Amino acid sequence: MGEEVLQVERPEAGCTQLTLNRPHARNALTRELRRLLTSAIDGLNGRDEARVLILTGAGDAFCAGLDLKEIGASTSSDVFGFDDRALDPVAALRSFAGPVIAAINGPAITGGFELALACDVLLCSRAARFADTHVRIGIMPTWGLSQRLSRAIGIYRARELSLTGNFLSADLAEAWGLVNRVVEPARLLAEARELARAMLTADPSVLVAYKKLIDDGFAMPLRDALALEAARGHAAARALDVAAIERRRDEVRARGASAL
Repeated sequence: MGEEVLQVERPEAGCTQLTLNRPHARNALTRELRRLLTSAIDGLNGRDEARVLILTGAGDAFCAGLDLKEIGASTSSDVFGFDDRALDPVAALRSFAGPVIAAINGPAITGGFELALACDVLLCSRAARFADTHVRIGIMPTWGLSQRLSRAIGIYRARELSLTGNFLSADLAEAWGLVNRVVEPARLLAEARELARAMLTADPSVLVAYKKLIDDGFAMPLRDALALEAARGHAAARALDVAAIERRRDEVRARGASAL
């Protein structure tokens, strides 16, 4: 039996961790790995054991992007398979209802950069680096990098990165607002799991609804986004179970977290 190119673990109740496991190839995405990752994310969507998802890489890289050796050796007319939803882990991540935490343990390059940008919270180790090498390879992006990067760090910085293919260090990524924070490599997964545990204290339905509200509103002008928040907030308020809220408040207080 060949290597297990995608590892699935459950480090916490309600949390599933997916690890790209081709460390010898810097976790480059073969068609097999893309299919397995897409299928795993889709299959976990809405499942109680994956209310929060963690995505990371094995070894010293997060993901080097598409496997160019496989692409170079292919005789298929559809070398990239970009039109095949079953080979699109970025679409699967964007469709995932719960929060997705990227634990970026090393370089995230091109397609790997796009995987990271499709996650909701980005934690990275000091060993992490980011690069968009589409211009150097001679292809155009299809997984959202040209649009999501500029919205994350500003259009001028995005142009600099994407039109040069240069690497961005972990510290500068943090300074530019690309990642939530940078941690020591040995602490990366512990930090990701601690963050997952905090998210898992949330009301499960509100966790999903709040993520969707943030994402939907971010794609709108502010006036429309505020109206969207008001509409969804009022609708949710009409359906509130006050007794359930009080029980949750007491549970939060019992855990020592800040309460309502």
